[in-house]
Amino acid sequence: MSNSIDRLFQILIDQGGSDLHLSEGYPPKMRIHGGVSAIEGEPVMDHETINQYLLSICDEDSYKKFLEEGDLDFAYEMNTESRFRCNFFKQQFGLGAIFRLIPTEIATIEQLGIPEVVKNFANIRAGLVLVTGPTGSGKSTTLAAIIDYINDNYNKHIITVEEPIEFVHNNKQCVITQREIPTHCASFADGLRASLREDAEIVLVGEMRDLETISLALTAAETGMLVFGTLHTNNAVKTVDRIIDVFPADQQAQVRTMLAASIQGVLAQLLMKRCDKEGRVAVNEIMFTTSAVAAIIREGKTQKLNDVITQGAEFGMQFMDEAIWDKLQKGIVSPEEAYMKAIDKSRFKSFLPTELAALANSAGG
Repeated sequence: MSNSIDRLFQILIDQGGSDLHLSEGYPPKMRIHGGVSAIEGEPVMDHETINQYLLSICDEDSYKKFLEEGDLDFAYEMNTESRFRCNFFKQQFGLGAIFRLIPTEIATIEQLGIPEVVKNFANIRAGLVLVTGPTGSGKSTTLAAIIDYINDNYNKHIITVEEPIEFVHNNKQCVITQREIPTHCASFADGLRASLREDAEIVLVGEMRDLETISLALTAAETGMLVFGTLHTNNAVKTVDRIIDVFPADQQAQVRTMLAASIQGVLAQLLMKRCDKEGRVAVNEIMFTTSAVAAIIREGKTQKLNDVITQGAEFGMQFMDEAIWDKLQKGIVSPEEAYMKAIDKSRFKSFLPTELAALANSAGG
């Protein structure tokens, strides 16, 4: 193999892992089916070893910048079948890095087990669609599947702004322009601002993490673009609240009005450890904007969204706890996993083994 670190990447692939963890002073570790453990037979890495690993897949200028600033994000392609999202960082004992394996073949919505009603997001002409969930919940994978579905079925110009580019899309029915931060544009806000002048119908923003980016996303959605964005929130209520809370208090009433007019839906996602076989399964909360949803957002009564979602099955809506309940009833996830991931834990407490239920009661869960 061309680089010494490729040997570790190959172990990760062969053992079905998702992430490789390197940290100076510790042996290499990998995440498999949600858990992290040391790679068997690998020694503790000293500074020289980890420095060699990291430098072997990074150009000298970028590596120098990393050593000066302490963080670096980029993508590395080991071969045509293996691509990694890389994050270098400095930590207490020296250097560290996390590598996420990115499938080079984009999975379909059906293959991911995502409800097919999600395809309705592709039919929307303009507005804001938010795909949310904690780090490592598969947001990028799900977004890639939606973009690929659009690429198969529509004739549009799609711009993605990512840090770094993860899934590589080839032009099918669409023209897809993928831009990477900071190589092709300085920030998400800059990439989004430029997309307004680049004859695009759809723009994907890899992360909406600051006021400027969120403000520009709302503006783009209002002016006729379909904007897909991601947030690190667990459900629709928290997503709407997060968007509004980013803005100063004196602007929040206006932002609620803008958001009510532009938001088209929220797709929240969690990954749950399976108990029927190895691996993890996605569960989703789905909210489509209706007149009731828009009114609730305008009025600032976001807790009422849960009721609308629960009652909105005819529109394809789905509450997160209902998705978890479905997986529990089908024997796909354990009662313990369902309880840990649920929003209303009392609903799942009775399924816990006696000793765990007692602990949950004592903890007030």
